[in-house]
Amino acid sequence: MFARLFTDHPRSVGETYGEHALMALNFSLRMLLASIACLIHAAIPGLFTKTGSTIITGLHHDMVLHRQRKKTPQVEQSAVVNR
Repeated sequence: MFARLFTDHPRSVGETYGEHALMALNFSLRMLLASIACLIHAAIPGLFTKTGSTIITGLHHDMVLHRQRKKTPQVEQSAVVNR
């Protein structure tokens, strides 16, 4: 049961634990950069005027619009059962 915390979600998006960890780390670092840019922008409005929104738009593109979600047969089967 404890192992499911590490496998169910990655499997649901067609990734292994390692693949999912790398993808999440990538998103995390990009959000951190956007946050730092916005923090600096708050103090000095002339700096990083588009950086935060550009990073967020890229994250949305990668995560929501163009991330291929490969369904495993087990996930597809459970989706049919849950309907």
